[in-house]
Amino acid sequence: MQDITFIGFGEAGGAIVSGWGARDGIAAYDLKTDAPDTAAAMRDRMAAHGVTPCDSAADAVARADMVLCTVTADQAVTAARTAAPHLRPGTIWCDLNSCAPSSKREAAAVIEAAGGRYVDVAVMAPVHPKLNMVPLLVSGPHAGEVAPLLAALPMAPRVVEGPVGAASSIKMIRSVMVKGLEALTAECTLAAVAAGVEDEVLGSLMTSHPGTDWPGQAAYNFERALVHGARRAAEMEEVARTLRDLGLPDDMARATVLWERRIASTGLPAPEDARATGPRAIAETLLPALRG
Repeated sequence: MQDITFIGFGEAGGAIVSGWGARDGIAAYDLKTDAPDTAAAMRDRMAAHGVTPCDSAADAVARADMVLCTVTADQAVTAARTAAPHLRPGTIWCDLNSCAPSSKREAAAVIEAAGGRYVDVAVMAPVHPKLNMVPLLVSGPHAGEVAPLLAALPMAPRVVEGPVGAASSIKMIRSVMVKGLEALTAECTLAAVAAGVEDEVLGSLMTSHPGTDWPGQAAYNFERALVHGARRAAEMEEVARTLRDLGLPDDMARATVLWERRIASTGLPAPEDARATGPRAIAETLLPALRG
């Protein structure tokens, strides 16, 4: 692999590149380079990682051997449609976005029609602290040939047998539980602090489920929602779509969307050390904003 391009250069893109260290042939395009209020900061971010900033998706993919698409979930199909006409034949398109299998199949049809090779990639853990070695699941007809290329970069792929959407099904359905617990701990802890009974409630949870540090987990979940709530809400929209595509109700997934978006919309900063700050202090900061 000579030339690698990132479409979207947020947390995931920066983490992966920082894990690789200094190397040539990496370019990136991000929508934030188009906006006057974010363009300079995004270009500085790319430069700090040794990445060549591009003025458009077309410029970014024109010479790419492999594209890593790391946009928000709601932009994944649009990113594929925008870049597809400018891909060289045989270019590998790794879709790392947290999307419903049906969204991945829609993006795959666009990329394959343009002569590219589409790979469904599911990122199975936060990119920090593992960076480029965060666990990945890959699926689709090109997964077997692309996985060794990813491993050589290096990254940490594991092939999941099945078509495009197989890897993402695992990611999406797992998120019902993982992100759902974030929403539940937020709702429970906020109510407990508002009622002045957080010690009793969290203590009872520690007794009932001793394998979990509930105060620490609640504080951590608050921090994740404050920092990443908007992105997580977009992901949970795709989780809800996954459930509907399976003919199932999506009540819990839709409720999780509301909580992630609600906490993120407060605009409050996350504490530098959420666990040290503790769930009560974070909840006391959030409550006035949520009640207002």
